[in-house]
Amino acid sequence: MSKTMTNDMTSGNPTKLIINFMIPLFLGNLFQQFYNIADSVVAGKFVGVNALAAIGSTTSLMFLVTGLLNGAGSGFAILISQWFGAKDYKNMRRYLAMSLYLMVIIVVVMTVGLSLANEPLLRLMNSPENLIGDIKSYMGVIYAGLFATGAYNMLAAVLRAVGDSKSPLYFLIISGVINIVLDIVFVICLGTGVVGCGYATVIAQGISAVLCFIYILKKFPILHLKKEDFEFSGELCRRLLALGVPMALQFSITSIGTIIVQAAINVYGATCIAGFAAGGKIQSVMGVIFVSYGAAMATYVGQNCGAGRMDRVRKGVRSTQIMVLSWSFVLMALVLLFGKYAIYLFVDRTETDVVEAALTYFKAVAWCYPFLGSIFIYRNALQGMGYGLVPMLGGVFELVARTIIVISVAGKASYFGVCLSDPAAWIAALIPLIPYYIYLSRRLDSHWSPSPTDSLP
Repeated sequence: MSKTMTNDMTSGNPTKLIINFMIPLFLGNLFQQFYNIADSVVAGKFVGVNALAAIGSTTSLMFLVTGLLNGAGSGFAILISQWFGAKDYKNMRRYLAMSLYLMVIIVVVMTVGLSLANEPLLRLMNSPENLIGDIKSYMGVIYAGLFATGAYNMLAAVLRAVGDSKSPLYFLIISGVINIVLDIVFVICLGTGVVGCGYATVIAQGISAVLCFIYILKKFPILHLKKEDFEFSGELCRRLLALGVPMALQFSITSIGTIIVQAAINVYGATCIAGFAAGGKIQSVMGVIFVSYGAAMATYVGQNCGAGRMDRVRKGVRSTQIMVLSWSFVLMALVLLFGKYAIYLFVDRTETDVVEAALTYFKAVAWCYPFLGSIFIYRNALQGMGYGLVPMLGGVFELVARTIIVISVAGKASYFGVCLSDPAAWIAALIPLIPYYIYLSRRLDSHWSPSPTDSLP
């Protein structure tokens, strides 16, 4: 296989390697944001504020769904990256085959469970009665299309595990454009309303998954599985689940916190729901840089741990921390100075109450971006080392912080008070992450081997 297909990150300048790997991830994550953002823009502009509020109120649920699949896939891929770094391709393929088995099981369980819990979950979130029909229809389509979401997340994670961060980008660009076109066709031309946005999202994700699969077949013989690779191994599945489950739970715990916040926001009505949704979408785009550095960290740390190079792990983390802090202050300035104009993408300028609600959200959270960015560094570094329990514990700290804020201020104070739950969660998440990273990076040495048991050493 040509050197350009895979990317060995166990030698060379750590900063340069991380930046080169991160850039395609950044662009890919940016286009991935188009799925739900395109839905919100089309709904808000061509259907109305209620449609924007309906789709916007699903953000936390979408994060739960995609987070579970992305977390599981990323956890499985860490072991693949470790064996790739150790140059043991036979074990790498065995772990890949077991990952596929597990992902299919996870998707089936999620599809059935979430479809049955659709309306009860929405009512638990205090979804307004005039919006619940649209929300239920939209999420029903998303749940029915989880096979497409799971397939893309797993295949893209595998490509990144062997150092290819560019190909998933190209596929996301294509599917992102298709998503926007289909949004226009379904909503504007065919008048399907909110549910049409769901169809557009699922179809676009399915296309990206198919493209990933075809590309792996044609360009990555190192990933081609043979019959013996599919021989079931309970021990390999146990090791995969030891990383995949905590990472999936980490996302789900975090998303439960955002669902609690969304339930508190829903009490304030459609205007605040729409403003909170628009602000959240814009922040999601801004935060893509942090997510991308984090994903680069997972692969970089995984490969270098597999090669027994903890010295390079520490250098990479230090370098990334400096870059993330620099970006934090840039994004803070951008969102406070120009965020107002970005909100106009979602609603008409005359919707001043919605715009004000979004600006209130920005004022509550922008100052805390350095903490948000740091979460992705240390969480993904620990996961790249093969330890998922403490990153999951960081998610528990987030959940507790959000819950405390919501209980303290929801219905008793301003909408601004509920928005402060995000900064509180970001700061709380770092309480277990940073100390444990420092402890673990000092404890592990060149005798480290792939697939450590995921227990506190």
